[in-house]
Amino acid sequence: MATVSDFVIQRVKEWGVTRVFGFPGDGAGAFDGALGKAEKEGTGLEYIRPTHEEICGLMATAHAKFTGETGVCIATSSPGAFHLLNGLYDAQMDNQPVVAIVGQQGLNALGTFTMQESNLERVFADVAVYVQTIVSPEQAQAVVDTAFRTARLRLGPAVIVIPHDVQAMKMVEPSPANWVSRSSAVGASTAITPPESEIVKMAGIINAGQKVTFLVGHGATGATAEVLEAARLAGAGIITALRGKQVVPSDVPHHTQQLGLLGSLPSLKQMKHCDTLVLLGTNYPYGQFLPESGQARAVQVDLKPEQMGLRYPTELNVWGDVKATLEALIPHLDAKTDLSWQNGIADEMVSWEKEMAAQAALEYSDGVNPRRVIHELNKRLPPRAIVTADAGTTADWYGHHIRLRDGMLGDMSGRLATMLAAMPYAVAAKFAYPDRTVVCTIGDGAFQMLGMNELITVKKYLSRWSNPQLVIVVVHNDDLGQVSWEMRTEDGNPVWRTAQDVESVDYAGWAELLGFEAVRVRADDEVEAALDRAFAHRGVTLIDAYCSKNVPPLPAHITAEFAKNTALALLKGDPYLLEVAKDSAEALLSEGIERVKGTLHLGQGDGATER
Repeated sequence: MATVSDFVIQRVKEWGVTRVFGFPGDGAGAFDGALGKAEKEGTGLEYIRPTHEEICGLMATAHAKFTGETGVCIATSSPGAFHLLNGLYDAQMDNQPVVAIVGQQGLNALGTFTMQESNLERVFADVAVYVQTIVSPEQAQAVVDTAFRTARLRLGPAVIVIPHDVQAMKMVEPSPANWVSRSSAVGASTAITPPESEIVKMAGIINAGQKVTFLVGHGATGATAEVLEAARLAGAGIITALRGKQVVPSDVPHHTQQLGLLGSLPSLKQMKHCDTLVLLGTNYPYGQFLPESGQARAVQVDLKPEQMGLRYPTELNVWGDVKATLEALIPHLDAKTDLSWQNGIADEMVSWEKEMAAQAALEYSDGVNPRRVIHELNKRLPPRAIVTADAGTTADWYGHHIRLRDGMLGDMSGRLATMLAAMPYAVAAKFAYPDRTVVCTIGDGAFQMLGMNELITVKKYLSRWSNPQLVIVVVHNDDLGQVSWEMRTEDGNPVWRTAQDVESVDYAGWAELLGFEAVRVRADDEVEAALDRAFAHRGVTLIDAYCSKNVPPLPAHITAEFAKNTALALLKGDPYLLEVAKDSAEALLSEGIERVKGTLHLGQGDGATER
């Protein structure tokens, strides 16, 4: 006799899902039992059980990001369901289709303050694009189908709540009846192409521009060829948002990587001088780095209409899929003959890469230069590698030093920017692409949250991966580094060690305890050998890099406020006054020398950007 749980499992499979990330509990007991039965019969889903429900949510989101499929996570009632929230907010804020299936106490318990019973629909109302409790077998089909269809169409998480007793009810086929919906496991197309009149308007704006810049986000994934062709015709420079890094290969000379605090100077200069801005699949949140109002004509293309025209006063907002829209646009674009803007941008990027290399070569008295670790890591990335970064200073080094070549993938928690996501993202990537090398870059604060636990998950599932190579780089500086720098630069406050200190742990020893390779790096001249060893090992390697906590994550442009607040923080008694002052001075000196060299190299007459 098929139950509601049996039906839900089969329906999830019909939606193209083969792998789910779950953690069991009595509130989902009957559903868990059905999952186990299906696995035994060979008709189930691949069930991955990490060490915490939050990891399940983050893994489901990462799976959606890396594959384009719908991610699925499963948890029990109240406590397990609550733990999913952080991962689901990551999906919501980065526009990813995820479906969460959560247990609930029996129908008669709802609203009676019984053990582990809470109003889950109210709990998930803010995060979910759709949330519904299945209260009868006849309703199950419509709820499951609507959850998947809505998640994919509205690009966000949907939540299905199944009370314990409903999970075990006999499933019935919905029949023609009042109040009974009969639905299909068929998604709605998102390959939306705007009307021809909108395409013509967009082409007219781009064709009229002399200094065109494309700002490309993760929403342009799958449209690499179209972005490059449109940029070629428009003579455009290309900037990628941090999560759009994988869309445009790093060897495209007029691709200046990211913009803003962890971006490049060529990207900033593009924004200061462009006369046309084309935003493609991005909700870039930092408006202070975009052009002055009225400086540039702007067009935005996105599948999220509510997120268009928010950051900059756009002239045209085009509701459409980036790939389909560009395919329709390209025949209307005029090929630019004057490429001085694009060529000047490429020259600027050559100078910037020299500057990044110079920053990576600096030596600090209190530990390894973390920039050197990531810079050298980038040189050794094998073809089709996947790189994850956490939300701390590793995001700065990822933006400044990682260059994703054609075929590589990279991602992180974007708008939510939650700590610890790099590890579940990396493990989810290994499940999605078991033949690829995956690299996780993470700070020690984030690694202590739940990252260390996930080495246990890696140990549990390692044999399933055809290529077991997984490299984990822990930036070990005993400090919540990003927050320490934010305290200084944003609020003019000295570091508060009571809150900021991270207890030093032998991370390499923990990896060795679990049977993995581990390398301790305590000096700059040990970095290259450690990375060579890691990439030579066909297995898991943890690099425990004892890094300086005082390396400044310098933005491309030092604002007066940034400098003033940092000085105030130091004068107020920052515990690392001497180290920060010395290390920041060395970084700024190196930066200044490289920028002067770049000016001399390009010459004062360069017409692409002002120096």
